[in-house]
Amino acid sequence: MAASFQFQFQYLFLFLLAASFFSFFSSSQAQPPTNLSSFTSADSPWRPTDIRTLLSSDSTFAAGFRRLPASQSLYTFSVWFLNVSSPDIVWSANQHSPISAAGSLLISPTGDLRLVNSSADPRNLWPSPAVNGTGLSLLPTGNLVYGNFQSFATPTDTILPNPQINETAIVSRNGKFRFDSRRLVLISRNDTYWINLGNFTFMSLDDLGQIVYATDNRKYYAADYGVRKLRRLTLDDDGDLRLYSYDSLSNRWIVGWRALFQLCEVHGTCGENSICIYDASNLSTSCVCPPGYRNVAGDTCVLKVPIMDMAKSKFLRLDYVNYSGGSNQSNVMAGSFANCEARCLANRKCLGFMFKFDGTNYCVLQLGRMFDGYWSPNTDGAMFLRVDESEMDTAGSFAGMMSMVEAVCPADITLPVPRQESKSTARNLAIIFAIFAAELFSGIFFFSMFIKRYTKYRDMARVFGLEVMPAGGPKRFSYVELKDATDNFSKEIGRGGFGVVHMGKLSDGRVVAVKSLKNIAGGDADFWAEVTIIARMHHLNLVRLWGFCAEKGRRILVYEYVANGSLDEFLFQSPDEDKKKPILDWDIRYRIAVGVARAMAYLHEECLEWVLHCDIKPENILVGEDFCPKVSDFGLAKVKKKEDMMSVSRMRGTPGYMAPEWTRPDEPITSKADVYSFGLIVLEMVSGSRNFSQLDSKVASDEWFLPRWAFEKVFMEMRVEEILDSRIKDKYDRRAHSEMIQRMVKTAMWCLQDRPELRPSMGKVAKMLEGTVEITEPKKPTIFFLED
Repeated sequence: MAASFQFQFQYLFLFLLAASFFSFFSSSQAQPPTNLSSFTSADSPWRPTDIRTLLSSDSTFAAGFRRLPASQSLYTFSVWFLNVSSPDIVWSANQHSPISAAGSLLISPTGDLRLVNSSADPRNLWPSPAVNGTGLSLLPTGNLVYGNFQSFATPTDTILPNPQINETAIVSRNGKFRFDSRRLVLISRNDTYWINLGNFTFMSLDDLGQIVYATDNRKYYAADYGVRKLRRLTLDDDGDLRLYSYDSLSNRWIVGWRALFQLCEVHGTCGENSICIYDASNLSTSCVCPPGYRNVAGDTCVLKVPIMDMAKSKFLRLDYVNYSGGSNQSNVMAGSFANCEARCLANRKCLGFMFKFDGTNYCVLQLGRMFDGYWSPNTDGAMFLRVDESEMDTAGSFAGMMSMVEAVCPADITLPVPRQESKSTARNLAIIFAIFAAELFSGIFFFSMFIKRYTKYRDMARVFGLEVMPAGGPKRFSYVELKDATDNFSKEIGRGGFGVVHMGKLSDGRVVAVKSLKNIAGGDADFWAEVTIIARMHHLNLVRLWGFCAEKGRRILVYEYVANGSLDEFLFQSPDEDKKKPILDWDIRYRIAVGVARAMAYLHEECLEWVLHCDIKPENILVGEDFCPKVSDFGLAKVKKKEDMMSVSRMRGTPGYMAPEWTRPDEPITSKADVYSFGLIVLEMVSGSRNFSQLDSKVASDEWFLPRWAFEKVFMEMRVEEILDSRIKDKYDRRAHSEMIQRMVKTAMWCLQDRPELRPSMGKVAKMLEGTVEITEPKKPTIFFLED
C-alpha cells in the first residue's frame, strides 16, 4: 500500500514539473520582439540572442544582430531595409569580423559604445570610435548615430541617399573591389578599371535617382529618375557599381544605373591568361582559355606547349580580344605591323602583342604576365598570342566575324484560289445571305463596343507598356518636356522618310536631336522596334538613343546630338553654299569608311538581334566633332515594307542606293542589300560625287553606271587618279595613299556585285578595309545581269 502511494506521488510530481516546463517554454517562445527607438545604457548589454530590434521613426530601417547565412553561430550588427526582400542589409559594423553568440553590444560606464566578441576577447570591433553618446539611434535616412559616430561616415558596400558622399569609400562584401567616390579598383592589385567621367568625385545621391558627381553639378540619372523610391548605390561582388530602386509592385530591386555594362571589363573576373566572354542574354560571364593554352587551377591558363626556343615561336591571331592588365604593357611606336611583330619576337618576356589596323599603327607589347583578357566586338584591334612553333591550335572561335547570318526582310504571301460559284437554288442563297447579314451586323455591333473600350484604355495601356523598359534603358520624356527643350519644335535640323528632326536642349544642359516620327506603316510595332533594339545596342559608331516620348499618338525619339551633321553635307556641298563644310582629306574618309563598316558588321553579326538597315546612304551617316562616323536610323528600317523602302530612294536610271534584288519580286532581301549600299557610299567618298551624277561626258547618260566606270578606270586603264575627288586630287600622294585608295576601291567593287552571294559579309568588308585579309581581284560590276 505504501509502495503504491509512493509511486503515485512520484508520477504526480513529474507531471506537474513537465507541465510547468512546457508552460514556461511556450511563454518564452511566444514572447514578441522588443522594438527600441534608442539603445541606452539601461538596455546594455545587447546580446546576439536577444530578441531586439532598433527601428527608425518611420519604420523604414531596422538595426540589430543578424546571423550570417553561411553560419548559424556567427553574427554581425547591421542596418537593413525593413519589410523589403533580400538583399536588404545596407551597413554592418563588423562585416569582416563576425562575433559569436557570447559577444555583445554594450555602453561602457564612460559612455563608449563597444562591440566585443566575448569577455575573453575585449577588442572593440566597432568600426570607429563612438564616444560621448547617450543612446544609439537609427534615423529615417538609415544613418546609425551615437555621439560623434555616424554610419554614413563609414559605409560598407552600400551608399544610401544623403546630401554628402564626398570622398566616401565602399568595399564589396567579398572584399575584392573598392569604390573611392571616383573610380573602381581591384584591391589585390590596386588596379583601376573604371574612372568616373573626368575623374570627378561623387558628391551626393538623392531618392529621385540623381547622382551629382562634380563641383559644377554634373549628374548621372537613373532610368526611373523623378520618382521618389527606396534607393541604394551598391558595389556588388561582381565588381560593378549599381544604383538600385525598389519596386513595391514586383517586390524586387531594379537596376536604374550601372557603371559598367560589360562585366568583362571588371579586372579580376578571370584568372591569368584567361579570356572573359560576356553573355548579354543572361547578364553573365564565362572564362575560357585562349588557343594554345589549357586550364589549370581555377580560371588560370598556361601554355599547352612551353616555348623552348623563343626564336622559333609563332603568333596566333585572336580577333576582338584585348588584355588590359599585366605586369608590364609597353606601348611602342612600331610604324607597321611587321615592326610590332619583330619587337615582340626580339623580347624574351613578350607573351604577345596587340595591334590596331586603323592606320595609327598602335602597338602594345604584353610583357611578363597577362591579366584581364576579354572578348568584345567593340575591340578595335587584334591580339597576337605567342606560342611554340609546334603548337597545332588555331584561332578557332576567335577568328572574327566571317560567317554570315541571313535575315530576311519581306515575306511572300500567296492567297488560295477561290472555289467556283455554287449552283444552289435561290432559296438556299437567300438563307445564306440572311445568315451572313446577321453575322455581319452582330460583328459590327460587338466591334463598335470593343472600339469604345479600347479607345478608353488605349493610352493607359501604351503608357504602361512603354514604361516596362529594361534596367538602364532610355528615359521616358513627357511631351511638355520636349516641347520646352526644342522651343516648341522651332529648330529644324533635318527631315527624312520617317519624320522631322529638331535640335533641343534638356533641363540638365544636354543638347539633343529630337525626331518626331510620322507616317509609320506599322504603328507601335515600328516605334517599339527602334526603341527596344537601339536601347540594347552600344557601339562607338552608332548614334546613341537617350530617351523617347509616347503620349496620345505622338511618337518621339531623343538622340545624342551630332554637331557636324551628315556625311552628304561634306561630300556633296555646292560651291555657292553660304556655310561651307571643310573638305575631308583622304585619311579622314578612310577612317569614316572603316567606322561605318564596323557599325554595320555589329548590326548584322554581333548584336543580340540582327538588324538590317535597308537605307544606308550618306544622309544617315552623321559625323562627330572628331570626325568619328555614327550610323543613324537603323531601327525602323528592320520592319519597313519593301514598297516603302523603294519610295524613299532616288533612282536615275540605276537603283540608286538600293541593291538590285529590291526589284526582283521573288528574291528575299538579306543583309547583302546593306553591303551593296555601303559599296556605293565608299565609291562616293572616293569620287566626291553622287553615284548618279555623270562624271564622264564620253559616256551616254542612259548608260552611266558609276561602279562600271570606276572599275574600267582603275583596273583596266590603270588610271586611279581620274576617279578621285577633284577638290583634293592635288593632295593625293601615291606613296602615302595608293594602298589605302586601292583597298577602298577593291572593297567597293566586291560589295557592288550584282548577285548577293558574291558579295562579302560586313564583317569581312571591315577586315578588307582594315587590310587584315587579302583582297583578290574583283569582278566587274554589272546592272541586272547585263554584261557588256
